[in-house]
Amino acid sequence: METKNIAHTLEKIYKEAGDFLPLNGTDYVEFYVGNAKQAAHYYKTAFGFQSYAYSGLETGNKQTASYVLKQDKIRLVLTSPLNSKHPINQHIAKHGDAVKVVALWVDDATASFNETVKRGAKPFMEPTVEKDEHGEVVRSGIYTYGETVHMFVERKNYNGLFLPGYKEWKSDYNPKSSGLKYIDHMVGNVGWNEMNIWVEWYQKVMGFINLLTFDDKQIHTEYSALMSKVMANGNGRIKFPINEPAEGKKKSQIEEYIDFYEGSGVQHIAVATDDILATVRDLKSRGVEFLSAPPKTYYDDVKVRIPNVKEDIDLLAKEGILIDCDEDGYLLQIFTKPVEDRPTLFFEVIERHGAKGFGAGNFKSLFESIEREQALRGTLDK
Repeated sequence: METKNIAHTLEKIYKEAGDFLPLNGTDYVEFYVGNAKQAAHYYKTAFGFQSYAYSGLETGNKQTASYVLKQDKIRLVLTSPLNSKHPINQHIAKHGDAVKVVALWVDDATASFNETVKRGAKPFMEPTVEKDEHGEVVRSGIYTYGETVHMFVERKNYNGLFLPGYKEWKSDYNPKSSGLKYIDHMVGNVGWNEMNIWVEWYQKVMGFINLLTFDDKQIHTEYSALMSKVMANGNGRIKFPINEPAEGKKKSQIEEYIDFYEGSGVQHIAVATDDILATVRDLKSRGVEFLSAPPKTYYDDVKVRIPNVKEDIDLLAKEGILIDCDEDGYLLQIFTKPVEDRPTLFFEVIERHGAKGFGAGNFKSLFESIEREQALRGTLDK
């Protein structure tokens, strides 16, 4: 069940336990993709990201090409290998286009690496100093679930655009922003009976707390179910829900993901907006596809259950936007269909009005919508 007064819980634990791994926020998210140039065009056109920085042959990088996109506080890095022997090819062949790195902004990347490795983390990259004429960045990294990596990024002695080795990416094509502001949370899917293993990993290795827990009694439909626990760091800036499958009559969305991703990985990225109606309308006009809307009875119930919603519920219903509340306020959310051919990665758009939860009241409607998509794909049956 959802923890009461989430903000108070975080503050209390933060004060009592301290924080051996201070995190300032999400620095960037890096995708390994088959064609970074084309993927960058997609995220610019469909989601309103702007050209920001580039690394590749023109900057002296003979191994990979990376395009950095920016929208407000969100930075996406899209990376492709430049030859068949590069190990990134193995990741793409197994998982398809996927999130590889969730980079976290820290004050001390060396201490962050040492503290987490001391607590059992598997190293990905030893602390490394990267320099150019703008100063230096220190980066280090550890593995989390599957082949996903947390990179620690220390920038206090750097005044450059992004990272050493990157130059400004100038483009005549920069569509306007769709109103996305920052990453609210990122969700990972793990295999059968692995959720608690990774919950304990985040607690032990990174000092996170189990903020919320949802079991298969809350997250189920007639056909499928899943379990989920939300992990958060001490100051509450980083939140990582972790899902695992649960037994059901048919194949759950988590099972489908694990099958097509071929392992554990990032399921979706939730991005915040201040005006979800405007953002969703804009994204739809750009070709972004969202899950089907719940039935009219869902919105009739919302009008009774959540009477303080400022937005016009009929307009929210028209766009298929979901509404939920907790003791701190309410939230509005909507989910895209998978953004690639494998039914794996998708995005959530969220607008919070005080609520600290994750839309528990919407789980049934959301998963029924996902199941309709699974049925179309022929992946709902076991």
